Amino acid sequence: MKDYKPRVADTMLEDKLDAMGAVLIEGAKYCGKTTLACQHAKSVLYMADPDNKEQNLIMAQTNIGRLLKGDTPRLIDEWQIAPQIWDAVRNEVDKRSEDGQFILTGSAVPANPDAIFHSGTGRMSWLRLRTMSLWESGDSSGEVSLSKLFKDSESVDGSSCIDIDRLAFLTCRGGWPKAILKENPKSALMQAEEYYEAVVRSDISRADGILRDPELARRLMRSYARNQGSQATVSTFVADLSANGVSPSENTVYAYLNALKSIFVIEDSMAWNPNLRSKTAVRTSDTRYYSDPSIATAALGLGPDDLIGDLNTFGLMLETLCVRDLRVYADAIGGTVYHYRDKTGLECDAVVHLKNGKYGLIEIKLGGERLISEGASNLVKLANKIDTDKINKPSFLMVLTGVGQYAYRRPSDGVLVVPVGSLRN
Repeated sequence: MKDYKPRVADTMLEDKLDAMGAVLIEGAKYCGKTTLACQHAKSVLYMADPDNKEQNLIMAQTNIGRLLKGDTPRLIDEWQIAPQIWDAVRNEVDKRSEDGQFILTGSAVPANPDAIFHSGTGRMSWLRLRTMSLWESGDSSGEVSLSKLFKDSESVDGSSCIDIDRLAFLTCRGGWPKAILKENPKSALMQAEEYYEAVVRSDISRADGILRDPELARRLMRSYARNQGSQATVSTFVADLSANGVSPSENTVYAYLNALKSIFVIEDSMAWNPNLRSKTAVRTSDTRYYSDPSIATAALGLGPDDLIGDLNTFGLMLETLCVRDLRVYADAIGGTVYHYRDKTGLECDAVVHLKNGKYGLIEIKLGGERLISEGASNLVKLANKIDTDKINKPSFLMVLTGVGQYAYRRPSDGVLVVPVGSLRN
């Protein structure tokens, strides 16, 4: 496909098709699900094609098997408009007894669960597609591999060409494929703004068919953006909204947040709970994040110049960008990104934990020697708290920076300093 930029998920999709009968690709609207699937499909059915939509819906009711015929893997796009396709695909996979038969993609709006009778266990695999990381968009040199750090972190070498002005732009632009292909910076930034407008005007209501107030959605998303990287509770959001002249109930805020989660607008980070030498209580509340930093900047009405003029806010938005990239890279190596915070206030922005038990501790800082040293000190304190008789010692300690020319290992404490513009999976 013209202008297609390879994704980390390309290899993941190939592996899943080799292992399972069908793969469902899910993720935020406009993150590139259909485009990714088209690179791997041998035939395509566009269920929502205006010229054929009514016929497709009739066929789904009367002769659904006809819709499943075609070279494999067969992509069925916007499958959720005819939810019975799910069970039909599951049955067809059983009949064929072959893997790699179907790819399902669709809008972020979930299908009606009442129309689905089988979970798909054993036949279906799920692939979460995120917005594009800096490595995928071509903005990271990719000289530092997260995967290789888990194997050998004694030496690290890499460079980044991202300065603070470029970083501010990348944060507001986000990882939307269409934005990345835009040569005009103004047009590129507009993609996130229009995505945000679509969410508050319609998508948050389409999530479960319940009409919601666009103005309340705007105010809640602004509050959520201000609380990026924190363990803000629903009562915190209610108080924030009440201070701005709106007084929703906690149940209402829960419903709005659940709707945003179901359409992949927000993705909170679960708490990491290691074995500690001390009896320090670990806070188990999830940490608040948007799935892409540009959603937060759009919700707050911020542009690149605004971030440069407010470095504290810039740091919060950078954390969301880095967590997004770490999630993309961790997905590719079978890892999960967590957050750590205990009752003493000791915090670790990201813990990448692999299925084999290995893990790395990561602090995220905008840059500068003082902030890097502060982050390194926190990492060393946390590493010293971990009971390595009961859990592996960390594979690496890393300060992930927004700006900085080189990746290096600090001789004083062995902490890695890695610019996000040099990282890849």
